[in-house]
Amino acid sequence: MTTMSSHAYRRHDLLLVEPGAWREMLLAAGSLDRLADEPRLLVEGWAERGLPVIVRRGAAGDDESAIAIGLPLPPTLGKLRLGFFIPPKHIAASVAAHSVAEAARSAPAHLCPQLEAAAALAMRLGLQPVVFGALLWQHLTGLAYLRAGSDIDLIWPVSRREDLDELLDGLAALDDAGPARLDGEIVVSTGEGANWRELRNALTRPGGTVLVKSMHGAELRCARHLFV
Repeated sequence: MTTMSSHAYRRHDLLLVEPGAWREMLLAAGSLDRLADEPRLLVEGWAERGLPVIVRRGAAGDDESAIAIGLPLPPTLGKLRLGFFIPPKHIAASVAAHSVAEAARSAPAHLCPQLEAAAALAMRLGLQPVVFGALLWQHLTGLAYLRAGSDIDLIWPVSRREDLDELLDGLAALDDAGPARLDGEIVVSTGEGANWRELRNALTRPGGTVLVKSMHGAELRCARHLFV
């Protein structure tokens, strides 16, 4: 396997960690000390079960030679968000993102019409959104991450400014129709992303700014310059 640097990955990428390296990392970090028995056993066996971790943004002063990764625990096990660092050499593989249609198979029936409508919007615009958040983790693990009132989180990669207005209006309509609150990001070709609702609001104001997130941090930027 060719070793990749930590800079080769983007936020929300899914990665498989070598099981041996996973166990060593947990021991070295003492990450299990605060967990009760059931969540500790789940986290200990995470890599051996073939479950991925997600790439997250590190903080200033973090070791840039390692990849900042995380995994959330399901609500029944405390809903903790655990963060770790792993050297790129211990990444076994990347995992393909999951489409809305794929993840819908793990969603409760009352969410399916909204997910189908999101997939139809994507098809109309020629876009390929992917899921993250509770729906993704429920789909990946088979554990109960979705609760009553859970958001549907979607990432919408958008490369053309011409698609943006229709997409944002479509998302607002889907959000209004419910039953779930629709959350997530518009992600441009650089890998930078902004919350779709905040971006839509910012675009209605002259000089409106939106918080743009990347692997390097987050900054307020003029919404109209996001595609420049």
